[in-house]
Amino acid sequence: MIPLLLELQKTDREILALRSELEAAPKQIREVDGKLSGARGAVAAGKEAHTRTLAARKKAELDVAEWREKARKFRAQSAAVKTNEAYKALQHEIANADAETAKAEDAQLDQMMAAEEAEKKVKAAEAVQKEAEQAVARERKEIENRARETNRKMLADISAREKLVREIPEEVREVYARQAKRHHGVALAEARNEQCRGCGMRILPHTYQEVHRPESRDLYTCENCGRILYAAEPAREASSNPTAASVS
Repeated sequence: MIPLLLELQKTDREILALRSELEAAPKQIREVDGKLSGARGAVAAGKEAHTRTLAARKKAELDVAEWREKARKFRAQSAAVKTNEAYKALQHEIANADAETAKAEDAQLDQMMAAEEAEKKVKAAEAVQKEAEQAVARERKEIENRARETNRKMLADISAREKLVREIPEEVREVYARQAKRHHGVALAEARNEQCRGCGMRILPHTYQEVHRPESRDLYTCENCGRILYAAEPAREASSNPTAASVS
């Protein structure tokens, strides 16, 4: 019976570990997907900056056109002026319009260069995002593949467990289930050196000898922690004054 229970305990612990791994997969996928947020944010910020530079370039183009038109009108008016004072005033306006046109053209050139630089940054950010998306896709696929394999193993273990359980009497299963629940899946403990290796307490000499008797078919549990005792090595002479004991 003990070999079956040990196999059952091993299988249950494997199922628990596999289920835990399977349940962690969605979180791992979310974490992997989260790696894209930075790359996507950089692209969005780059596009926003590019839009601003395009708007500034458009404004600069309008300013150039406006000042050129003013200069043209002032020059057209110069032929019609009658006095030197009016002519001088008009020449002043023309000079001012030409100066403002030059400044607007410089600003237009600056904005054109800024727009080109912003566009380059957007393309670079998009390239980084594409690489990140490909890397994330690979990681996500790996996680999903591992999850499928984990699920396959878990289903196989569950099937094996069902076969094991059918070979174990119901009353023994109840003891096992109770102790497994109490001790986080560890229902059995080795009896070694006159001690329960689960809790460290000493075992009654008679119980210790019975646990190690090869022909014994009875189950014995630790009087202190309740775990089912099993032998993994030949029994030693039990001491006559144990501090604690276990009985079936």
